[in-house]
Amino acid sequence: MAEAIAAYLHYLSIFLLFALLSLEHRLFKLPLDLDRARSLIRIDIAYGLSAGLVLFSGATRVIWFGKGLTYYLHNSLFHAKLGLFVLVGLLSILPTVVFLNWRNTLNAGHAPQISARQGQLVIMIIRLELLLLLLIPLLAALMARGFGVSS
Repeated sequence: MAEAIAAYLHYLSIFLLFALLSLEHRLFKLPLDLDRARSLIRIDIAYGLSAGLVLFSGATRVIWFGKGLTYYLHNSLFHAKLGLFVLVGLLSILPTVVFLNWRNTLNAGHAPQISARQGQLVIMIIRLELLLLLLIPLLAALMARGFGVSS
């Protein structure tokens, strides 16, 4: 039962992570208004929390359930999957910093002013994150079928 719950939480947190990032992509349109900017900050915080839940639930599955820690540590696709997840996390730093820098402006009751260049950069990073997140389930499916095991 615990294994099923851990798997469920892992899948649910992955769906939530992808949904929140998709919502960020949808809401980030220039020029920003006050409500959308505030929503983006809240959604980005929830996105970070869901990433933490993905990592925690995934670690739980690797350590206590699944095929055993040794299998995962000797699987190149597991390393690629984890590496992609870390890369997405690193990429997400820039949009998060941009959003958090709006706090004083938003507290003053004004919509943040973003240059077209910065707006393009943020949207391209969000799109790259979405693309990379789409590759992770492919790696997981291959890994679950025995690919990537070093002999």
